[in-house]
Amino acid sequence: MNNITNVMQKVRIEKITLNIGSGKEQSRLEKGIKLIKKITGIEPVKTVTKKRIPNWGLRPGLPIGCKLTLRKEKAREILKRLLAAKENKLKAEQFDVHGNLAFGIHEYIEIPNLDYDPEIGSLGLEVCVTLEKPGYRVKKRKLKKSKIPKRHTVTKEEAMNFVKENFNVEVTAA
Repeated sequence: MNNITNVMQKVRIEKITLNIGSGKEQSRLEKGIKLIKKITGIEPVKTVTKKRIPNWGLRPGLPIGCKLTLRKEKAREILKRLLAAKENKLKAEQFDVHGNLAFGIHEYIEIPNLDYDPEIGSLGLEVCVTLEKPGYRVKKRKLKKSKIPKRHTVTKEEAMNFVKENFNVEVTAA
């Protein structure tokens, strides 16, 4: 098959997003910010509500979580540690049809080289990994935007193979 030797068909990590939702609890939000900073060494951004939902007590501009996006080598290093927290095992249902994967870590103390911090307490986070192939820039550039052809998109199988080969992860069926 020519796809294996074609450099434009090689899957790579575009970005990793770490997310902690806190709801209205501001103390939990501060703990989430400390946790993400402890994992990566980078200060995360607060996420704020855009809509008013009176039943949940939400109003526009209220901070309800924090997130951080990592790219390039830093993303690769952090992903290795986060996958180790899941014992290098993922389920096939954690991959979507566009080749992205998402998983949660119930408690941050499962992550290697991270000790319990009494200030943070018991807290988990969500990890989303976006995969792409070279040439995906055409859908994001400012001039002459274009769609990615179906034959060039990352499939679920390609994403699973990428994670298996590069991170020694065991992918199990549901």
